[in-house]
Amino acid sequence: MLSVVTVGLLLSLAPLFVLCVPPIWTQPEQVHLSYPGFPGSMEITWTTFNETDESVVEYGLWGGQVFEFTAKGNTTLFVDGGSEKRKMYIHRVTLNDLRPAAAYVYHCGSKAGWSDVFAFTALNKSSSWSPRFAIYGDMGNENPQSLARLQKDTQVGMYDAILHVGDFAYDMDEDNGRIGDEFMRQIESIAAYVPYMTCPGNHESAYNFSNYKNRFSMPGRTEGLWYSWNVGSAHIISLSTEIYFFLDYGLDLIFKQYDWLKKDLEEANRPENRAERPWIITMGHRPMYCSDNDKDDCTTFQSYVRLGRNDTNPPAPGLEDLLYLHGVDLELWAHEHTYERLWPVYGYKVFNGSVDEPYVNPRAPVHIITGSAGCREKHDPFVPNPRDWSAFRSTDYGYTRMQVSNSTHLYLEQVSDDQFGKVIDSIWVVKEKHGFSSWF
Repeated sequence: MLSVVTVGLLLSLAPLFVLCVPPIWTQPEQVHLSYPGFPGSMEITWTTFNETDESVVEYGLWGGQVFEFTAKGNTTLFVDGGSEKRKMYIHRVTLNDLRPAAAYVYHCGSKAGWSDVFAFTALNKSSSWSPRFAIYGDMGNENPQSLARLQKDTQVGMYDAILHVGDFAYDMDEDNGRIGDEFMRQIESIAAYVPYMTCPGNHESAYNFSNYKNRFSMPGRTEGLWYSWNVGSAHIISLSTEIYFFLDYGLDLIFKQYDWLKKDLEEANRPENRAERPWIITMGHRPMYCSDNDKDDCTTFQSYVRLGRNDTNPPAPGLEDLLYLHGVDLELWAHEHTYERLWPVYGYKVFNGSVDEPYVNPRAPVHIITGSAGCREKHDPFVPNPRDWSAFRSTDYGYTRMQVSNSTHLYLEQVSDDQFGKVIDSIWVVKEKHGFSSWF
């Protein structure tokens, strides 16, 4: 028979025994969209922390029968590389045969739990459509200053897609992946409504970029390291600049990406393809030019991204010549926690269209660096005197908006969150012809 003291002790410890029972995590969270790369489709990705029997999206046309359609997908177990080896289940479902430019409502999950109800607009497949984008890199879980404004912009319908040019959460792997979880929850209010298209940055490098590769669902079969897609009159190419810096994960990646990129650019430049999608736009995390004072790769003439690496066997090719020779119009970058717009530049020389209209028929690619969305590392400093090819610089927190208006006109503007959403810089890039011949 237990004594009164023993019974009292057991009762006092009872809450501890209860706390040892882990919760069941079958509720969907971290919902986000991406474009799989073929017309009439959308991919929906979410996370649970316990396995569910199935991965389901129920959806229907806005104003029609709610959840009229059902699509099923698959689940992948992702084990974070940290000491706890935390498990998460990544669910992916692709919706097909969507009506172009039609609005849909959806939720995702299973009989074990459903997400909130979200909405999206299927991408218009027409090459004469004028898509609108928000573009930024380097946004963290801590100090994501631009996030609230981006959330509101997105929810009032300002964008058709988001381009996040590397560096997420700071960092997705920290605290055994919990920082990544919280960041993905933060962007759900953006990414569950429009395709959230990404490229890897240096802050994703842990465990061979495993958090990035598993959490996002990009087109192609390269785990999101590089891929391309068409939207409106633009062919957009996402690249990994990190393969030049993390050689332990495979020197061969530089050559694989280069060969893929060359073939992709050749295909995009076939006369019939360039006529339909005349704008070729690239996005990659680390720029090949910048006027920051931080000794990053872009501050040196011998930039790895620009010229390649001669200290490898065999030497690794850079990107500038390849992009120039195939008539790439616009190159989007981040990494520097600043905003910088360059004059049209190639080989460290300015090639403006004219003195009065530098971006009208420019004779080299236009570079935009937009890495000031906000993170715990705060701002980067500029060198006191801008380089000859630097046209505009700002250390304000903010992000870039872009609209591909038609086959000849593309608009860019920079929003300052420090100045309450003020547009602090804007340009029209006008090209009467595209391709390598447009440089002459």
